Amino acid sequence: MDFDSIYDTARVAEFICLKGFRRVALQFPDELLKHSTKIVAALQKRIRALGELNIDTKEVKLYVMADTTYGNCCVDEVGAAHANADCVIHYGHTCLSPTSTLPAFFVFGKASINVPSCVEKLCGHALKNEKPVLVLYGLEYAHAIPEIKEVAIKESSRLNSPSSKLEFCYADVINSVTSPSEDFRYVNGKEEAGDCGTGNESRSKEMDATYAIGGLSWSLTKGHKMEDYLIFYIGSENSAFANVLLTFNSCELVRYDATKDWLVNDFSSQNMILKRRYFLVEKAKDASIVGILVGTLGVAGYLHMIHQMKELITKAGKKAYTFVMGRPNPAKLANFPECDVFIYVSCAQTALLDSKEFLAPIITPFEAMLAFNRGSQWTGAYMTEFRDLLGSIPVEVNEQSEEARFSFLHGGYVEDFDQKEVDEVEDGVSALVSITEKALQVRDNETRSVMTGITKSGADFFAARSFHGLDIHCESNISEPFLIGRSGKASGYTDDLTRQ
Repeated sequence: MDFDSIYDTARVAEFICLKGFRRVALQFPDELLKHSTKIVAALQKRIRALGELNIDTKEVKLYVMADTTYGNCCVDEVGAAHANADCVIHYGHTCLSPTSTLPAFFVFGKASINVPSCVEKLCGHALKNEKPVLVLYGLEYAHAIPEIKEVAIKESSRLNSPSSKLEFCYADVINSVTSPSEDFRYVNGKEEAGDCGTGNESRSKEMDATYAIGGLSWSLTKGHKMEDYLIFYIGSENSAFANVLLTFNSCELVRYDATKDWLVNDFSSQNMILKRRYFLVEKAKDASIVGILVGTLGVAGYLHMIHQMKELITKAGKKAYTFVMGRPNPAKLANFPECDVFIYVSCAQTALLDSKEFLAPIITPFEAMLAFNRGSQWTGAYMTEFRDLLGSIPVEVNEQSEEARFSFLHGGYVEDFDQKEVDEVEDGVSALVSITEKALQVRDNETRSVMTGITKSGADFFAARSFHGLDIHCESNISEPFLIGRSGKASGYTDDLTRQ
């Protein structure tokens, strides 16, 4: 497969020129950055060729972006804004999350795959399990799906018998081009249905629920549920596959590794991951101060999700702080030890952070809904896409229960913070002094504030620290302990006697 075909240079050039974009940002992940100069040269050649066809291609400038602000899979609208770009061309693995302000064109790339071997294993598992098969895949294999369908039809015609019938459902890529004006049409679930049907027939006209995940969309035959299907995933073990594995954890699943040409069906680690997430939910219930980590500035709806999380936390009687710090790491979050838990608002494929090395656990908005909504129960169903949660806060969260809640971590019953105390604090200084005294008593007794129903603020936590930073306490004139530093440029300070 030639270079231009892999990176769709012809389609990208047409998209840029026909839309009339003048400043174009090219976003590359680290592993594809080495090809950036070659891709730019190929695009410039295509754009010049279109200019010869009386298409206005003057003043088209290409800017290469690397080291993205957040995850590589999302469109870096912040980086594109630095170049005042009109659009973004995103290369490599993507979550296909809709953008907020800029249109984007996604180039998935085309990974090699042995189609006959893949179809052989696909049909073999369909006959073995006697279940309809849902075919999902990494976006880098989207180019091979039409050929897989064609070969599967021939193979199923050869294998089908009155006693066995092969039924396949293929997911479709929602769109390789996204525009801010189309964001919430995707969020509200009005995307196109996938190609679904048997191996020998066209798609059935009777469709029911439509599903979407990781840029893929499909519809099931009417009367069927996801649990009735065997999921056959084509791709590597990456964040996209982990998203599918957790979201459809009740379905039987097998993964075809195209690079090694073998099947993987042992996903015992899935139960361990779900147990870990359940533990984090229980730990978040005992949190007093909650930090909201902004993990994206480009995915449509992220501001709505942040406001929804603030509302959820406040109504649960806890304090919320919002942090914008790029990609979180243990060193960054260690600067905020007052936060008992963090909520990471990001795309579905970067939302699951392994927080074992962090001082406080990091949970997803879905897990926050379970933790802070009184009465919610863990059922095993999991959701990683925060846009599916927009506007879904139940009314029950407004009502504080008078009954104590059992804490699995403390091994006893605890009383959640009463929202009425917040109003009392705001009424006057006396209430603030009273709560502060209670907080100090809790600190002296080395007891968590949540056990007594008191939520301390970040300022109170900082005041209670034994170390306040490198400040100098001096009762004398404040100007005495300090020296006036040098002024001017490093190449020649104003008080540098050697240069005079």
